[in-house]
Amino acid sequence: MVQISQKRKLIVILGPTASGKSDLAVEIAKQYNGEVISADSRQVYKDLDIGTGKITEEEMQGIPHHLLDVADPKERFDVTQYKKETTKVLEDIWNKNKTPILCGGTGFYVDTVVYNKSFPNIPKNKELEKELEGLSLEKLQEKLKHLDPNRYRSIDTQNPRRLIRAIEIATALGYVPEITETKPHFETLMIGIQTDKELLNRKIYTRLLSRLKDGMIEEAQHLHDNGLSFERMESLGLEYRYLARFLQNNITKEEMTEQLNTEIKKYAKRQRTWFKRDKNIHWFNLEEKEKIQEKIKGFIQTN
Repeated sequence: MVQISQKRKLIVILGPTASGKSDLAVEIAKQYNGEVISADSRQVYKDLDIGTGKITEEEMQGIPHHLLDVADPKERFDVTQYKKETTKVLEDIWNKNKTPILCGGTGFYVDTVVYNKSFPNIPKNKELEKELEGLSLEKLQEKLKHLDPNRYRSIDTQNPRRLIRAIEIATALGYVPEITETKPHFETLMIGIQTDKELLNRKIYTRLLSRLKDGMIEEAQHLHDNGLSFERMESLGLEYRYLARFLQNNITKEEMTEQLNTEIKKYAKRQRTWFKRDKNIHWFNLEEKEKIQEKIKGFIQTN
C-alpha cells in the first residue's frame, strides 16, 4: 500500500476526447483509494449518456464518480455552478482521507478547479437564454463580437453554451469582466494523455459508429419526446446538434455521420490546443503506464 501524504492533493487526468482518460482514472482511483470527479460540461446532464460517452456503472468498477447526472438538460448548468459543486465534493473526499481524481476534457472546467478561478455573479436570464438558443452559431458570434470584442477574441467561438453565457453577462454589465485566479489550498498533479493524431481520428470514427449502433439516435429522440427542444439540443453542441438536425430531416443519416465525425475531430484539435498552453501538464502516452504510476506515486508520497 502506497503511503499517502496528509496534504490535500488533487490528481487530474486530462486530454482530448477518445484518448482513454476515464479507464485510466478508474485504475488510479483503485490504486490510491480515490474517487473520480468528472470534468465534462455535458456529462453533468441527466440522460445525455450515449451521445456524451458517459462512463457506465460497469466501467466505474465500484469507484464513486461525481458531477455526472446532476442537472436537467432543459436547464443550463454553467461553470460557476460546476465550481461550486466540485468544491463541495473535493472537501467531502478529502475529509474521508481519500484521493480526488479530476478527469475530463473540458479544459475550462479543469482550469476553473485547478487555478481556483472566480466568475462574475450574474443571475441567469431565462428569457434571453431561450431567445439565444434559437440563434445559429454565427449569429451568437456576431452578437458577442458586437457586445464585447475583447471577450470575443479570447472565448471558444465554436462553443454555443459559452457564447450564450458571455452574451448574458455582457448584456447585464455592458462587458464581460476578467476572470480572476487565487492560489488554491491544495496541490495538483496534472497528467495529460497524448495520442497520435491519426490513431485518435480512427478511434473517434470507430467510437462514433459504435455509439450509433448502441442507440444514440434513439436516445436523442427520447430526449426530444420528453421535452428537450431541438433548439436546446443545438446549443448542447456536437452529437446533439447534428442529431437534432437529423431528427428534423434537415440532413440524412450519412450526412450526419460524416459531419459529426469531422466536428468531433475539430473538437479534439481544440482540446489539444487548449491543454498545450498549460506548462504544468505532464504528458504521457497511454502505453506509458509505468511512468504515469511513478509520477503519481512520487506526488502522493511527497509531504
